[in-house]
Amino acid sequence: MYKIDIVSKKDGPVIDQRLHGQFIEFLGTCISDGIWVGEDSSIPNIHGIRKDVVDALARIAPPVVRWPGGCYADTYHWRNGIGGKAERPVTYNNNFGTQSLEYNHFGTHEFVEFCRLIGAEPWININMLSGTVAEMQDWAEYCNRESGTTLAKLREKNGSGEPFNVRYWGIGNESWAGGGNYTAKGYAGEYRKYASAFPRFGRGMPLPDSDEGMKLIAVGPDGNKPKERVQWTKGFFKALSKYRQPPIYGYDLHFYNWNVRHPADTVVKFSKEDWDRVIEGAQELEEVILEQYALVQEGLSLMPQPESSFMPVPACELIVGEWGNWHRFDPAAPSALWQQATMRDAVTTAITLDIFHRHSDKVAMACAAQTVNVLNSLILTQGENTILTPNFHVFEMYKPHRNATALACAVTEGNEGTVFAFASKKEGILYLNMVNTSYDEAVTVDMHFDCNLSYISGRRLEGEPADCNTVEHPEAVKPEDAPVPEGREENWSAILPKASVTVYQFQMI
Repeated sequence: MYKIDIVSKKDGPVIDQRLHGQFIEFLGTCISDGIWVGEDSSIPNIHGIRKDVVDALARIAPPVVRWPGGCYADTYHWRNGIGGKAERPVTYNNNFGTQSLEYNHFGTHEFVEFCRLIGAEPWININMLSGTVAEMQDWAEYCNRESGTTLAKLREKNGSGEPFNVRYWGIGNESWAGGGNYTAKGYAGEYRKYASAFPRFGRGMPLPDSDEGMKLIAVGPDGNKPKERVQWTKGFFKALSKYRQPPIYGYDLHFYNWNVRHPADTVVKFSKEDWDRVIEGAQELEEVILEQYALVQEGLSLMPQPESSFMPVPACELIVGEWGNWHRFDPAAPSALWQQATMRDAVTTAITLDIFHRHSDKVAMACAAQTVNVLNSLILTQGENTILTPNFHVFEMYKPHRNATALACAVTEGNEGTVFAFASKKEGILYLNMVNTSYDEAVTVDMHFDCNLSYISGRRLEGEPADCNTVEHPEAVKPEDAPVPEGREENWSAILPKASVTVYQFQMI
């Protein structure tokens, strides 16, 4: 028996919808074949963008999408991806075993159209490692300058008279590894240069507390390295605190739930021990967020207080730009880093989103890695077939939490680490999700609220731990209506199947 206490009369932070963001990269078939099939493809498309993928993602409307990488960002030159398709240069992609020609048919215009089709805001990562400050300036001008300049006219010639108004710009990617093997101090110096040179858009002189201008995002640490991540964050903010500071909006932490050291544990065949290890690994992100948030606040405290009314008070949001399960490589997979998604991945996806929701006062934005055909995917494509993974269904079921108010919600009785719960409220409706992480046992939960409620509806995702969706069985795992819980007013009870995610909606009375 488990007991969950939910407090509705004391408001927590509002859950930023951007915590449900996505990440796409030129890696394997994430973009080529996954999102982009070309205008001449027999697969239904919208100007070359795969229609079934657009239709699926529009259902969950990711608030933000990060592109072109990832590692690929620091090899990508944006001018290769504009103009007529036949004139675009053919390059080569070496990242993570992709080993393929890149025809650059999915460029800035295509990315922005993709974002608009699915209801997302674009986040562009610039090429800091092999690019230049001037190249970054030109890309920003091309995207955002309203009219008049040569680059604005070039954008109009290429099909868009209106500016793209891209607000989010990442300055490099993983600069502690594939993005350059920088030291924290060395990267901080490069960040100063790029951020200081970034073009300004808009009219007039923005006030320090206004939302005018671009949101520049610095490279945070490798969240999987306990010692290095502390040193990187301390070193970056110490270096940035000297003299005057360039603009900075966010700090991009990356964290993967690595599962690559156990040969017998494959993506779709694993033991209870394997299951428990991966479930436990996903929970580590919570302590990483708490640690890094505290370090960012400590770093901001080092910043000199403004001596001018036009200088903003130092601030910086913590962002998790890449997250998800990373299982052992499968040599038989259709493409680089392609991996199936099972109920194990759905459960860890739910746990991760709940971590973000609980700490929405500490994390502003997050992007799942990656949306299509790579790692912890929401969607898999094979030829003309499109498969929605259990991860997709978790994002869709959790959508009501966006912009809702977080509530105190705690499992107060039962085995620690088996049942996880989170609650929020919005417009008089209380949303409660519960995750049973048990590999083989259903559990009974008593839900106690501090207000009277009436039941509205419930959805549940469940299956055997290794269940997944395939071309042959595309709906083997999909949400169903949850059984109505027993009870009334303040006290309710339900049975949660093994390996399941349940979301209830109650009317607050």
